[in-house]
Amino acid sequence: MKKRPIVFVRMSRAVRLWSLVALAALLAGTLHGLRLDARALLWFQESRSAPAERAASLWLPGYRAVLQVALPGLESEELSDLAYNPASGTLFAVSGKTPLLIEISTAGEILRRMPVNGASNLEGVAVLEGDCMAITDERQDRLSFFRIAAETKELRREEFVQQIELGHPDPPNKGFEGLAWDKRHRRLLLGKEKHPVMVYGLASDGCRASGELHALVDLGDHMTDLAALTVDPRSGHIVALSQESHLLVELGEHYDPRNFIALLRGLNGLDHTIPQAEGVALDEAGNLYLVSERNLFYVFRKAAAQ
Repeated sequence: MKKRPIVFVRMSRAVRLWSLVALAALLAGTLHGLRLDARALLWFQESRSAPAERAASLWLPGYRAVLQVALPGLESEELSDLAYNPASGTLFAVSGKTPLLIEISTAGEILRRMPVNGASNLEGVAVLEGDCMAITDERQDRLSFFRIAAETKELRREEFVQQIELGHPDPPNKGFEGLAWDKRHRRLLLGKEKHPVMVYGLASDGCRASGELHALVDLGDHMTDLAALTVDPRSGHIVALSQESHLLVELGEHYDPRNFIALLRGLNGLDHTIPQAEGVALDEAGNLYLVSERNLFYVFRKAAAQ
């Protein structure tokens, strides 16, 4: 009779031990699922970076939000992706709901709304060279090149310079979303949202593409999805945006993550968490612009050195 309590205590300890092991495994899985483990490692690397390394990069932790507004007249749209045009000093976004190319001032004013006839679900936009631009249609799995002028009011598929079937048909909302022009390497960068979270390169002369897609880097260890890409015109570094992870990451010349910011309330001057970040762009001065569904617009600037 005296042995029963002892057996009960031993069993309880075993149960508690296995419960702790299961809880630890669940916690580790959750941390990796949210990529918090990779984020912690990147934060540690950031804290040890030398001043020269910070000066040679964008250094996203030094940015603060200086403008956070809703774009009027786009309440029923779904803004996706963003690109800066150095020739006009304006930004271009696309809408995934109504197929539109939208020109926006850097102060958040709507300048033009251009219907894209024949499009289905626009997700990416890039400003290339001269008057050439490119867009991606995720549902149609298509990359299209076209020319745009100051008087352009709509885009017609029959007038496009080139259209390419990307050859990666996926379930809805799992295809190519990010699109950016990498002038230094004469290529377009295309970001695949999921399965895998991959950045591809495609050779281009600035108005047409040639060759095949080449996988550059898998970002799945750092973010759960890839919503947009942009290239810093000064350093050539790539900036990748994750909507699900609320994350903006700067990649070095070898595609290694250098630094990041979390797009969460109270961080980097944000009044609220950016709900569904879908587009990012940089201008020649290093100012950073973001759009979020449905019609939110943000401007970040580098804080003055102390």
